[in-house]
Amino acid sequence: MRNFKDHHRRRLLKGVAASGIMGLFSGLSSSAITATALAPTPACDDDNEPTRAETEGPYYTPNSPERADFREPGVAGTPILLTGLVISRSCVPLARVFVDLWHADNDGIYDNNGYRCRGHQFTGSDGSYRFATIIPGLYPGRTRHFHVKFREPMGTRLTTQFYFPDEPGNEHDQLFRPELLLTISRSPEVSGQYVVVLDRP
Repeated sequence: MRNFKDHHRRRLLKGVAASGIMGLFSGLSSSAITATALAPTPACDDDNEPTRAETEGPYYTPNSPERADFREPGVAGTPILLTGLVISRSCVPLARVFVDLWHADNDGIYDNNGYRCRGHQFTGSDGSYRFATIIPGLYPGRTRHFHVKFREPMGTRLTTQFYFPDEPGNEHDQLFRPELLLTISRSPEVSGQYVVVLDRP
């Protein structure tokens, strides 16, 4: 069952969509959404709980390339856009947050010698992030997931994982947490969204 924190995060996403700010979740580059446009509203609490931390796991590789598109030649799999916002507990969008993403390829294998399905970027002035990648494959012992690290200029850090709804492996994965479920949509292509709350005012 989704908890209170997850409920408010999803309400924030709906509020962003309802306000007409759709460039964030489209195939276009992020538009310049000001902090004023995303000021606290009834859909965004003034004291959101920080996003839950998760283990980085054994397959993290530092110094990933700065890029937002992992769909390079030879990377097979179902395309997905991973998008969202990074905000403070008071719902202020956070710019220039380092966002490092890594995950298994379509066969459930991590590239530990190079940077296939690995990369980082920085959030825009609107707090948005966007990666074009593939849905991770499965491997023994884990459900389907993304690994993500966030580091903002003031020094706040978060390492966590994002999960997929309705995955049979969710109930058997000891690391799985329902509050870290992505919001999935399938039009015009598969996309997963998550609003991250960093532990700062």
